[in-house]
Amino acid sequence: MYSKRAGLILGFHGCDEIIRDRVVSEKGFLLSESRNDYDWLGNGVYFWENNYQRALQYATDLMNNPIKGKSKITKPSVIGAVIDLGFCMDLLDTEYLELLKTGYDFLIDTNITYKLNIPENRPIEKQGDLLIRKLDCSVIETVHQINRDLGRQVFDTVRGVFFEGDNLYPNAGFKEKNHIQIAIRNPNSIKGYFIPREINDKYSKP
Repeated sequence: MYSKRAGLILGFHGCDEIIRDRVVSEKGFLLSESRNDYDWLGNGVYFWENNYQRALQYATDLMNNPIKGKSKITKPSVIGAVIDLGFCMDLLDTEYLELLKTGYDFLIDTNITYKLNIPENRPIEKQGDLLIRKLDCSVIETVHQINRDLGRQVFDTVRGVFFEGDNLYPNAGFKEKNHIQIAIRNPNSIKGYFIPREINDKYSKP
């Protein structure tokens, strides 16, 4: 009853400037859905919620450290989107955290029954954040598959908080790259795109 978030939100996606300009100006040209088996929110088009700087940082990092299979970035840029979360699997909501746990239990039981390997989350390096999220991706996709199999309403979006990076200060409960991300599964959740503008320093920021 209270799980749906009312209103529209802003999301930001890091990409090459050419992609940004084509999405904004070219009818029918859309951002590609990410379908890696390690995507932590499952399949979808990823946006940082209200976080332009993190999106730009990601695009810059991708330029300096290209990931195999991803489009090469030569000029880091950010595209903004007006998003309606719609029917959202919001992993900051207890209801959907419980649903995620159910999906995990089903995945484990199924893999044990059919003697399949259980996916794991792991860091890219020996020490660090769990950036390769194969388990989380599998659990979320399992929930989506259960919904489809049972004829339930499918989720338009998935939303989650990610604690990433070094401690912001000694003994902190905050990380330097904490953020909220959204994976868009239903393209109609994106109501429009825009090129973020720079702030006018002559005026306050509302």
